[in-house]
Amino acid sequence: MGPEPEPTPGPAPAPEANPEPETDPRPEPEPEPRPESRPAPRPAPEPPASATPPAPAVVPAPLAPPVPPAALAPPAPPPAAPTPSAAHPLSHDLLRSLLGAWALTACSQEETSAVEAHLNHCPSCAEEALRLRDAVGLLHTEHSLDLDPMLRSRVLAGCLGRRPARIPMPGWAGAYDAEAARLDALLRDMGEAEWRAPVRLKWFDGRRLTGRDTTVAGVIGHLMVVDGIVAASLGLPDPMGAAAPGSPLARTEAYWHHEPGAAYGAGPPGAVRELWREQGHALVRTASFAGRGVAELDVEYGDFALPIRDAFLDRALECWVHAGDIAEAIDYPYEPPASAHLKAMIDLCARLLPGTLAERRRAGLAAPPRRLVEAGTPGRTLHLQVEGTGGGDWYIPLDSPAATAAPEEAVATIALDQEAFYLLASGHVPPQEAAAGLSGDTEAIRDVLFATASLSRL
Repeated sequence: MGPEPEPTPGPAPAPEANPEPETDPRPEPEPEPRPESRPAPRPAPEPPASATPPAPAVVPAPLAPPVPPAALAPPAPPPAAPTPSAAHPLSHDLLRSLLGAWALTACSQEETSAVEAHLNHCPSCAEEALRLRDAVGLLHTEHSLDLDPMLRSRVLAGCLGRRPARIPMPGWAGAYDAEAARLDALLRDMGEAEWRAPVRLKWFDGRRLTGRDTTVAGVIGHLMVVDGIVAASLGLPDPMGAAAPGSPLARTEAYWHHEPGAAYGAGPPGAVRELWREQGHALVRTASFAGRGVAELDVEYGDFALPIRDAFLDRALECWVHAGDIAEAIDYPYEPPASAHLKAMIDLCARLLPGTLAERRRAGLAAPPRRLVEAGTPGRTLHLQVEGTGGGDWYIPLDSPAATAAPEEAVATIALDQEAFYLLASGHVPPQEAAAGLSGDTEAIRDVLFATASLSRL
């Protein structure tokens, strides 16, 4: 055997446990050229013959070419889906078909925005939306009076601020509308036994406190027939008929006499509530449609008359007073009116005091005038100060309704809080027991306290 040829320079073949499979006879592709800046790997040294065969050498994989920085940036987010109201406006028919879901607050945010934007420009859809919202309200049970008493006013103010009413309610009717609604909320959850609960109505007859026993149903019947005086002045049907008595007391007694059991809650529980509320809505609606001229109408109460704007305030005060009577009878809390409405009611009482003083003088129930002055000139004055959110300062002419009240002519002062004023003006406490801060002419103070209590009536 001849000598073996010399091995070519390069790395020594490493022994393998398993033989390599036969290679593909096809020619291998040429390797990619390496960057010239990288040196070629040196051949591994040949191990000595007596050494243990080394483990297979790990040949490093060729480095990948550098990745450009732009390739490392995160993928861009997909574009946002266009809203129906912006990119793809919905058709009128489709928006109209969404009104039912909108009324049930079942639309998506995009659909709600599209529907509400459409309602601002489409009167027919706006009317349909209001009808659907009213229908949805009937699906829910009525809630009790435990809600915030000012919630209704805030909701109405917000609604009218966004879409003004076509026929706005006159401001002087707002107190009656609010107080009737509050009383209606008190009545809403009453059962049969509560409608027949005994109620003691109290007032001051000019000389002493008096009263009348009835029921919750009887109180609402009384309010209904007295509201009928205002209804007749507006051309609406009078629940007592054309030949009804003129004064509130006579009308109430006639109603209780001609309606068997009306004063004691006979008949379906709460039936009178529906009649009273329907009449109240008609009063507000008619006053709203009648325009400005209606404010100058006079409402005849038998032995006195009030401009219709004051008659609405008077009915608001009666709602508050009798709601308090009912709440006391059924042991339920009841809050005072809103401060603006309460202030208007106190102002009405203060404006009625000079005429009431004059009536009491004619009846011999008050001291004669001390100093008569010409009409329109300042005369003796009493300062009435009512404390509270609905309070304020009023100046009452003492000697004649035609005189002018002037702070510099004040000879006496009566100071009391709004709760004490309410109890006094409603005839619920004797005038001599009204909690008040008094100073000045005692005779003038007594006459004004008794005149304030005389404002009350059944």
